[in-house]
Amino acid sequence: MQRLKLEKIKKIYKGGETVTALNGVTVSFRENEFVAVLGPSGCGKTTLLNIVGGLDRYDEGDLVINGRSTRKYKNSDWDAYRNRSIGFVFQSYNLIGHQTVLQNVEIALTLSGVSVMERRKRAKQALIDVGLEDQLRKRPNQLSGGQMQRVAIARALVNDPDIILADEPTGALDSHTSVQIMNILKEVAKTRLVIMVTHNGDLAQLYSTRIIQLLDGELQSDSNPITKEELNEENSEVLTPQKFRKTAMTLFTAASLSFRNLMTKRGRTIITSFAGSIGIIGVALVLALSNGLSDYMDQMQSDTLSGFPVTISSNPQLISFSGPMSNEKNNKYKEFPDGDVIYSYDREKDSVQHMNDITDDYIEYVKKIDKKLPGSANNISFSYGAQSNILAKGSENVVKYETFAGWQELPTNEEFISSLYSLVGKNSRLPKKSNEIVLVLDEYNRLDQSFFESLGITDSAKSYKLTDFIGKTMLKVIPNNDFYSKQGELFIPATANEFEQLYQESKGTSLTVVGILRPRKDSNNNSYRYLSSGIAYTAALTDIIVNDAKNSEIAKAQEIADKSVLIGTPFANEKMKKEALLSLGAYTTPISISIYPKDYAHKDKIMDYLDQYNKNKESKQQIIYSDLAATITEMTGTLLNTVTYVLVGFAAISLIVSTIMISIITYVSVIERTKEIGILRSVGARKKDITRVFNAETLIIGFTAGTFGVVLAYLLSIPINRIIFNLAKIDGVANLKPAHAVALILGSMVLTLIAGFIPSRMAAKKDPVVALRSE
Repeated sequence: MQRLKLEKIKKIYKGGETVTALNGVTVSFRENEFVAVLGPSGCGKTTLLNIVGGLDRYDEGDLVINGRSTRKYKNSDWDAYRNRSIGFVFQSYNLIGHQTVLQNVEIALTLSGVSVMERRKRAKQALIDVGLEDQLRKRPNQLSGGQMQRVAIARALVNDPDIILADEPTGALDSHTSVQIMNILKEVAKTRLVIMVTHNGDLAQLYSTRIIQLLDGELQSDSNPITKEELNEENSEVLTPQKFRKTAMTLFTAASLSFRNLMTKRGRTIITSFAGSIGIIGVALVLALSNGLSDYMDQMQSDTLSGFPVTISSNPQLISFSGPMSNEKNNKYKEFPDGDVIYSYDREKDSVQHMNDITDDYIEYVKKIDKKLPGSANNISFSYGAQSNILAKGSENVVKYETFAGWQELPTNEEFISSLYSLVGKNSRLPKKSNEIVLVLDEYNRLDQSFFESLGITDSAKSYKLTDFIGKTMLKVIPNNDFYSKQGELFIPATANEFEQLYQESKGTSLTVVGILRPRKDSNNNSYRYLSSGIAYTAALTDIIVNDAKNSEIAKAQEIADKSVLIGTPFANEKMKKEALLSLGAYTTPISISIYPKDYAHKDKIMDYLDQYNKNKESKQQIIYSDLAATITEMTGTLLNTVTYVLVGFAAISLIVSTIMISIITYVSVIERTKEIGILRSVGARKKDITRVFNAETLIIGFTAGTFGVVLAYLLSIPINRIIFNLAKIDGVANLKPAHAVALILGSMVLTLIAGFIPSRMAAKKDPVVALRSE
């Protein structure tokens, strides 16, 4: 039990004028008695009650609780004191309207850390004790005045406090009900201290055991003061100052309070959440479109990887630019000079170039990609400098087939070919041997006129059947030794008059068309094909051409000669001689390598593999590669990201507006729930608990708004996808990812939490005494 003593308590209110509410009041209270405090309005009765209850702070003097001074009490100490030792009964009942009778009684226990089962049991018992066992599920507005006051008494008693403070408990009740309430308080006073402020002197005389009179903030009389003997007896006892366990409202309790409050205003809550969701809808749709376009572009780019390989070339490659034009190298040269001057510089010397030395070792390293990274590359092709001597007999005349008219090596990966092309025509198949080739058409079954002309077919305007080509032999690869004849020190290529005889007599490789390829209907790669229209041959034919050229007489002669064996003129430099040797096939090292990744993920692995070769090598020995697909991806990705950022920025404006609106709504809620704030503080809620209540409310609104926004965005994406498909034939372009949906909901909660920060802080700082008086 608590021993309570007020020592020279003084309380002054400073506003428009200075008012002394209590002026040096000294009084002690017994552990259990029924004390009635009487006096005219404004004499300090309620102030005395609020100071005893820890709702208000005294300016001078001391409030001693169980032998312990409260002068150094912190806010948390007063909160714990109210929760553990004080029970308030107010004239206006001060029940929370959106809570049931049972929940109103439980509220003090939730701050005490009592378990759900225990507090439910204790709250029910408290209501049974005041005769309200059949009213547990009702709300305060469904009860009579007397019943509401009983609920208030049950709430005051449920935490088993040492002191009950009743402020005009019968002021709003009729006489019959007043007697019932007074009987309950009288019974309570048998086991604890009850201090009641009242104007009804008759009830005070009838029920209280002690009457204290106040006037102008001073103690006028005390009908049953503590005697000297009681004081001596009290002083002789060894009192253990009690330190109260701190109160705390769980997030669940705060959320429950806020949720029930929002449910009493369903219409406003739904409208607020919908308004808050507008910005989320805008951002969600932008992200959905961005995701869908990004996925579409990734798929489109993945399809076009066959046309944009990772390339290793032996040609000089410009790495960077320096020299006189660089500000870092020479400060006298500046960008966009104003002077009347023109500078001269050597571009060859001032450009930093790198020459890839493609060695046999590196070629073997590249060939191991299939073993080291199985399935990562659709095809690896090697290009050689050796020129092919190909004769064509498409009609009566034999002509030299120019390889620029669609002459390309077919990938060895048949699955890859089948994913891009379909075989058309009867008995059409892929080539297997070195002497087999395929014809490649476009999606309209077309071939350029120049192709027909390169085959010697002059009537290229007419139409042909697929069977006019399948199974036909119309090309022949002529070896260098047959195509070139030595005359003195020079080698002379065959002339047009000799083509017919060469075609008939040469031991070269005759090429037969065994199939016709056409792009697949379901291939998205319509803008760029892996194979151009024309002829595709096998890698085995490449080997034959390269080996023949290397071992030919003309190639061997050119290796030892310092001048061209074709025209007899000296070479200007070694570079020119090397180009001549490459064209004649004397060098069998590939001049370029093209690696066609299966997809972007495998492309990254391939590039990592190629980078491993360059480790611990000097820059001159390193082999660099180019990736046109990466350049295109970076450009399109940057463009898409820029557009996305701009659109999200516009959509974010509505988010800012909705955030401001929610801040205003939360402020309105604070005003509406001012009395609830006072009630919560009276049962021991801390300032941070009040903040938590309103933060929980804004989080609930934010979650609801975010969920509305995401759901509506998903629903709106259905007609948007339909419209875009009808306009651009792109399916499922609006695609909001689940991760983005979750992020938007969380973002909405964060924004509303920020929006409610100032109003919630305002709520926490409200004076509980002032809050309890609000309507």
